[in-house]
Amino acid sequence: MAHRRILLADADAFYVAVARLIDPDRAGKEPLLVVGGSAEGRGVVTSASYETRAFGVRSGMPMAQALRLCPQLVCAPVSGRACREKSRAIRTVLERFTPVVEPASIDEFYLDLTGTDELYTGESLAVTAGHIRDAVITETGIAVSIGGGTSKFIAKLAAKQAKPHRDCATGVKVIPPGAEAAFLAERELSDIPGIGPRFQERLAQRGLHSVRDALELEEGTLISWLGDRTGQWLHRRLRGIDSAPVMSHIGAKSMSHEETFAADLHEDADLERELIRLATRLAADLRSKNRQARTVSVKLRDADFVTRQASHSLKRPVDSDRPITNVARQLLHKLRAARRTGARLLGVALSNLSERQASGGQLHLFESREEPAAEVERDHQLARAVDEINTRFGRERIVPGSIVDQLD
Repeated sequence: MAHRRILLADADAFYVAVARLIDPDRAGKEPLLVVGGSAEGRGVVTSASYETRAFGVRSGMPMAQALRLCPQLVCAPVSGRACREKSRAIRTVLERFTPVVEPASIDEFYLDLTGTDELYTGESLAVTAGHIRDAVITETGIAVSIGGGTSKFIAKLAAKQAKPHRDCATGVKVIPPGAEAAFLAERELSDIPGIGPRFQERLAQRGLHSVRDALELEEGTLISWLGDRTGQWLHRRLRGIDSAPVMSHIGAKSMSHEETFAADLHEDADLERELIRLATRLAADLRSKNRQARTVSVKLRDADFVTRQASHSLKRPVDSDRPITNVARQLLHKLRAARRTGARLLGVALSNLSERQASGGQLHLFESREEPAAEVERDHQLARAVDEINTRFGRERIVPGSIVDQLD
């Protein structure tokens, strides 16, 4: 049986790279560059150049702390629209090499090249990855690091080793079939996705710090310490066992947009405007994929980094702005009522996705008291009309009046 050929293309300091492309005369000449909140405000670091990271500056860090670590840093704004456009441009290049491309985030993409050996004249996966990397840099101006292996898990770990701060000359790291165990044995447990700080503490209490430490234990021992589900997961993960498929975006289980603010937002009206902007963009993306959603979720990250979330599932799937926005607003009000403090991040997500029926689904003529967010015929017609105009004349030519001054 042929081994899977999986790659992960991970953009290097993506937001910083976009900022430098947008403003080559200023941001493009600053080695100590960060993107995020203004230096005078209480924002957070969205992304930091590798030169700045050498001072200990990291994404998600309060800007005030970043300035203490690196007083010489320069903070640059970056357009969310520009970042989305660059992300789409990267994906377009990747899809020339394989149609199976899965966006893991705005700057990470899994590729499945299984069965393409003859297409690429028998060249190694590492050589193909090098060609892909060169094409992305040439056509988008964005450098990517590429990791490869027989699974998504191994590809992700390999991509970390290919990053510039690892002194990888080629920006490509591919783990050949059969070499997974030796590669994993050199990793720390903190390197493994899914093993966060609290889990690391639990393992450290058992004397486990490296993958090599944990590999010496039987599955039964891990289960007795961590429980059935976690023990089995860790036993498989440390051996590189991962059969998760690479799926194109249309098969995604959820879609989301979120925004980290340059400065904390405290007023309900400001947060509601941002929420409407995120929800309407997300609804348009949902329709562009010919999908509908039943569940709407809202995420808030407070000023003290506490993250909270609320969700609501509708009786019937929807894809138009009004019902999605109405539910999102109700969820935001619920979260704000429970804890009223400054917000660093706001996100909206749609899940329980399904293919949209050709007729747009069974729509109601009127809302019901049981479900005031039900989609009605007018919602459907209005959404389609707005999509047609925005497609013809440019995205966001027609938007809710309350967010006109928020467009980037």
